[in-house]
Amino acid sequence: MPASKSVTALTQVAARAVAEKLGTDMIALDLSDQMVLSEVFLIATGGNVRQVDSIADFVEEKLREIGEKPARREGTEEWVLLDYSDLVVHIQSTTLRNYYMLDRLWNDCPRIELDIVREEIAK
Repeated sequence: MPASKSVTALTQVAARAVAEKLGTDMIALDLSDQMVLSEVFLIATGGNVRQVDSIADFVEEKLREIGEKPARREGTEEWVLLDYSDLVVHIQSTTLRNYYMLDRLWNDCPRIELDIVREEIAK
């Protein structure tokens, strides 16, 4: 069963926030058939330590505007995880993204097309 429409919509809002703060290499993975706890992982890269934190803050702000609050926020300077239960947002530095390769680890999960990525391709 694919990720719910509400979680997919939440993912689109988070992806727009990431893009607005110039996050790169975004990918959304539908984990609904693989995990019990989360439906979607949104993974993005920040160019430096400040940007990783800035992206995470902005995602939180934009989701708070629509009534969503993370169950928790964890992280280091190079990796921030925002847990919205059904949506988990990972913002990583390039170094950690290449090291942990979450998108490769979950490669067998379907991808969710992100509107923001589609819009960029259309330009």
